[in-house]
Amino acid sequence: MLTWLAEYQNVFQPLNLFRYITFRTGGATATALFFVFFFGPRIIAALRLKQGKGQPIRDDGPKSHILTKAGTPTMGGLMILSGLVVSTLLWANPRNHFVWIVLFVTIGFGLIGFYDDYLKVTRQTHRGFSGRRRLGFECAIALAACAAMMLFGTPTTTGLSLPAINGYVADLGLFFLVFGPFVIVAAGNAVNLTDGLDGLAIVPVMIAAASFGIIAYLAGNAIFSTYLGINFVPGTGELAVVCGALIGAGLGFLWFNAPPAQIFMGDTGSLALGGLLGTVAVACKHEIVLAIVGGLFVLETLSVIVQVISFKATGKRVFKMAPIHHHFEHLGWSEPQVVVRFWIIAFILAMIGLSTLKLR
Repeated sequence: MLTWLAEYQNVFQPLNLFRYITFRTGGATATALFFVFFFGPRIIAALRLKQGKGQPIRDDGPKSHILTKAGTPTMGGLMILSGLVVSTLLWANPRNHFVWIVLFVTIGFGLIGFYDDYLKVTRQTHRGFSGRRRLGFECAIALAACAAMMLFGTPTTTGLSLPAINGYVADLGLFFLVFGPFVIVAAGNAVNLTDGLDGLAIVPVMIAAASFGIIAYLAGNAIFSTYLGINFVPGTGELAVVCGALIGAGLGFLWFNAPPAQIFMGDTGSLALGGLLGTVAVACKHEIVLAIVGGLFVLETLSVIVQVISFKATGKRVFKMAPIHHHFEHLGWSEPQVVVRFWIIAFILAMIGLSTLKLR
């Protein structure tokens, strides 16, 4: 919205700053941060009043969780999403179709997660939204988003680029309507599985958002994309503003989610933020890089898949508990040790993912 101020630069020259994505990205980060800081305590108080007992804690998890986390309200994703959406609408270019597509997926996945959290809290059970119905709604939203990208995008929209290979793009054609939604849905659920300890998911999400903010900016710039040998996707540079808003809202949320957490993100936040990252990756044509930058989320998801397959096939468990962060807790790692070490892994993987921009 504030991009319109640049049209009056002849009246007041400094308004020209609103033309620049980098300036607006910084503004979006600061706005989302202060929004969550200011409204966070009010949202937490309201959720604590409405939810009573808060999020139900798994009985098979570490015993310390039952003692320290019981009664903590969930749906903290509302804090992140409200700050993110307000900041994005304020600082992003409303004429950019990628911004609206990403917001559509983020809000859509957030609503699915909110309903799932609502059922868990009101019923005081871990069983929320029906898995098949939930997955069906997620796929429908992701499919609509990818169809919109094809409708408003360029011929390269349906392409798949490979890291470290300069200029090669495999045209997926209509298969893009299968591959694209798969990436978005997989990203949403991978982040959802990672959200199990105080601060565990939000920092890797912010690291991934920072990485894809850089990628989006470079992919949307004809000069930088040509120099780096990556696909030029007009309009994706504006997604750096969205990523900046996510980082700001995430930092604000982390203030309240730091151990001991005053509020949990819940499916409301984790599903929405994962969907956002997946959509940005698809829009920028860096889907494979997402698997590297978000390698921690991939590891968490694979641990669940391996655990389920192993138990159904042999009756034995590979891990003491899945997702894998609980496995390390059962090995004797303290919660802060697991969280900080996983943050370090997420940072290293992000650096590896960003390095592929130059290895072409």
